[in-house]
Amino acid sequence: MPFRSIGRGTLLAPASLAMLGCAQEAGAPNIITVAWLGTVNSEPPMLSVSIRPGRFSYGIIDRTGEFTVNLVSRELLKAADFCGVRSGRDVDKFASCGLHALPAEGLTLAPCIQESPLYLSCLVRSKLELGSHHMFLAEIVAVGAQERLLDERGRLDLSRAGLMAYSHGEYVPVGGPEGFFGYSVARDEVLQRRMPGIR
Repeated sequence: MPFRSIGRGTLLAPASLAMLGCAQEAGAPNIITVAWLGTVNSEPPMLSVSIRPGRFSYGIIDRTGEFTVNLVSRELLKAADFCGVRSGRDVDKFASCGLHALPAEGLTLAPCIQESPLYLSCLVRSKLELGSHHMFLAEIVAVGAQERLLDERGRLDLSRAGLMAYSHGEYVPVGGPEGFFGYSVARDEVLQRRMPGIR
């Protein structure tokens, strides 16, 4: 089937949806909701996040060099939307959304969000000024997960988190697994053990 050109744009969808926690020594901690973030390295573990310089959180992260990435569950979605359209210059987002800031492992100032299913503590290693957005490259120094996400063997099961993603202006649920890394070449006994419904 032929393609039709629809112009240029950042239509890479769905995108991860996260609430960044940040704070400075004086004032309330803040949250900014972002979808322009991604994995960039595994050793050391690193991610990128792109933020407009005019955003209130940009200045905080640029000055302190730290932030948390808090994954968004269905229960957090309305708060995530609010934190993406309101500025921390005008409102205390934690108080407005009934959220709770907790100390994040490995960081001095930036909090994690207690209501998030999983958070990543990040230290900025560099910044690229790219145009409309500046991209922070950050090392992940710790990860915290709610205990309900761990299975009987202590392994992380993100299917329990009810995660949401961002797709071309809309929030969409992250579905259950349809496969696993390497399933296309896995032996039958591995498929039966890992994903009984897959053939």
